[in-house]
Amino acid sequence: MTTHADQARHRRRPRVRVVAATAALALLGPLAACGSDDTGGVPTINLYYGPEQNLQQVVDNCNAEAQGRYRIVYRTLPREADDQRVQMVRRLAAEDTGMDVLGLDVTWTQEFASANWIREWTGSDRTEVEQGTLAGPLATASYEDRLYGAPKNTNVQLLWYRKDLVQQPPTTFDEMIKMAQELKSQGQPYQVLTMGAQYEGLVVLYNTLAESAGGRILSEDGTEAVMDAGAVRALETLQRFATSGVTSPSFSNATEDPVRLEFQSGNGAFQLNWPFVYPALQEANPQLAEQVGWARFPGVDPGTPSKVTVGGYNLAVSAYSRYPQESFEAAKCLRNEENQKFSAINDGVPPTIEAIYDDPEMDEAYPMKETILEELQEPATRPLTPAYQNISTVMSAYLSPPSGIRPEQTAKELREAIADALVSRGVLP
Repeated sequence: MTTHADQARHRRRPRVRVVAATAALALLGPLAACGSDDTGGVPTINLYYGPEQNLQQVVDNCNAEAQGRYRIVYRTLPREADDQRVQMVRRLAAEDTGMDVLGLDVTWTQEFASANWIREWTGSDRTEVEQGTLAGPLATASYEDRLYGAPKNTNVQLLWYRKDLVQQPPTTFDEMIKMAQELKSQGQPYQVLTMGAQYEGLVVLYNTLAESAGGRILSEDGTEAVMDAGAVRALETLQRFATSGVTSPSFSNATEDPVRLEFQSGNGAFQLNWPFVYPALQEANPQLAEQVGWARFPGVDPGTPSKVTVGGYNLAVSAYSRYPQESFEAAKCLRNEENQKFSAINDGVPPTIEAIYDDPEMDEAYPMKETILEELQEPATRPLTPAYQNISTVMSAYLSPPSGIRPEQTAKELREAIADALVSRGVLP
């Protein structure tokens, strides 16, 4: 017989519903297609991309380089990633010819390719994109061994730590927990600050732990849920971290920017976050910034380096563009070596072309560039599948709150839920 106490100890299965893009469109309603606004016979190439402060300068550079063959117009998408995706999905499903070059989060490229919404990169265009591009970002732009995106920028999280509190940065989560607990016993700032809310940030944290432990969430071809022994060990690590007494009280609700702000206030000894925290800290708290160092994201096993989940954006060409040739040319210009370096220095987005990291101009803007490159040379990607949005929704629900994870049981539940998500069964939270 199961008692009420026993029931309370079991995690309740989250209510999740996965909706494929086509189903979501039915709720959004039809959208009239709009064509490119050409002037004087010069093709207008509409670039749909999220807000990036200095991207217009890159667009202007490419327009000058085009010498009148086409004109790129920067159409700014909403700031939130989900809103960006909804707008593009809606218009592409309506076969809108007014979309040409699309800025896709690395988790969307396979979905858009499988829906035949974006064109394959072939021939010399593909060769040019692949030349010198880091393997991790390039993997996010591929689907079924074909290239569907040109990686424009990438990203990885680092370990940020207080040099005045810690002599050497930890290399594993267990070592970091032990250091934080010792600082706590001494009455020093001790917290390990990172993202634990029920959203993509928590999935990224878990994926990094799983990959670092040699685990697999999906099969190699992305068609089956696996959740193997390494994935279970990652669950054990995440649960141990969440219950170790070294996280912030807000951990289970924390997202990137609040984590940054809490570290800037001096509460933390460690922060696991993206490189955007560096310039923000320099401006907000220069005195603290002098005491902050960076290192590779901690791993799971001693002696085994972490494999850190990559982020970033790929440039794709819409299947419905009236000017595919010009669109491919425009996309190549927007992400070429010169413009990636400009965006890295001025907008803080790490390049996908490896040679840029050796450029002396990167030294001041990216003093942590060697650590970033080290992680990018041995990266982790999120599960590569057209159903990633479904899987992410499911995983964030089962992983939240991290303190409630029961490794073997949660792995079993996740295996079943991910299998459903792969075929779009289930319910949204």
